[in-house]
Amino acid sequence: MKKIKDLQAWIKGYEDVEKACEELQLSLDFFKEELVSEAEVDAIYADTLTKIEALELRNMLRREEDKMDVVLKINSGAGGTESQDWASMLMRMYLRWAEKNGYKTSIANLLEAEEAGIKSVTINIEGDFAYGYLKSENGVHRLVRVSPYNAQGKRMTSFASVFVTPLVDDTIEVKVEPALLSWDTFRSGGAGGQNVNKVESGVRLRYQYTDPYTGEKEEILIENTETRDQPKNKENAMRQLRSILYDKELQHRLEEQAKVEAGKMKIEWGSQIRSYVFDDRRVKDHRTNHQTSDVGGVMDGDIDDFIKAYLMEFAGSQDA
Repeated sequence: MKKIKDLQAWIKGYEDVEKACEELQLSLDFFKEELVSEAEVDAIYADTLTKIEALELRNMLRREEDKMDVVLKINSGAGGTESQDWASMLMRMYLRWAEKNGYKTSIANLLEAEEAGIKSVTINIEGDFAYGYLKSENGVHRLVRVSPYNAQGKRMTSFASVFVTPLVDDTIEVKVEPALLSWDTFRSGGAGGQNVNKVESGVRLRYQYTDPYTGEKEEILIENTETRDQPKNKENAMRQLRSILYDKELQHRLEEQAKVEAGKMKIEWGSQIRSYVFDDRRVKDHRTNHQTSDVGGVMDGDIDDFIKAYLMEFAGSQDA
């Protein structure tokens, strides 16, 4: 059924573009006969161009994992309240983007900060090609603004890192060794002790992972407080674990591709992928040099142009 749905989407996309091109040709003929205005032709042309570009963008997402749902995690950087506030602003930006594009979202885990903002959040975003679009957001995001938390009104720079992994489903085979798993449970609740559970519904999963290629060992830690149902939270945590293990294998394959590696930036301080400069009303992506002065729109989730610029420049090399 998934394959049928995918093929139907391609057929519909092609038919929509074909129909739009025919309407554009007709509008030009009608314009010559003075039956429609130049403004009407321009509107039809713009609509046709939008449909062609949307289909072209979809064509950039050919990898198996591009079609999957996504786990998006945001961590605040060094800088205390300012960076924690920035992390919460990014969370809102991605939630607004998902809402505008008709994606389903759920907060798998949220760690709120003491004064303002968040320390970290894990968001599940479900919908067609969610990972394909959001993989462009993987990296360090830098904010420059006059901080409301600075008494001297100084210009402050803050960082937050965004990690994006495909959310695998049951159709993906990922080997999880039960002997390497351990569980803890805890009570979960809102800020300030409100709505605290009387039962330990929150779960903490620990998995002792050994990289099969390098032999390096690490402990994968996942917390889930998504629901008040402990078994459901365990199921969600296991799904996230499978997603992480799948992503590790995926990253190994990507690292073997020289063209992809050349275009990637390591996720570390000082190698930000995008800067948001509020005072200068400018948001710039350092990988594609795409920028906009509509800071408010970007923070409200209008990041499609950044995603498109990234995919048009780098997606082709990933398929090479």
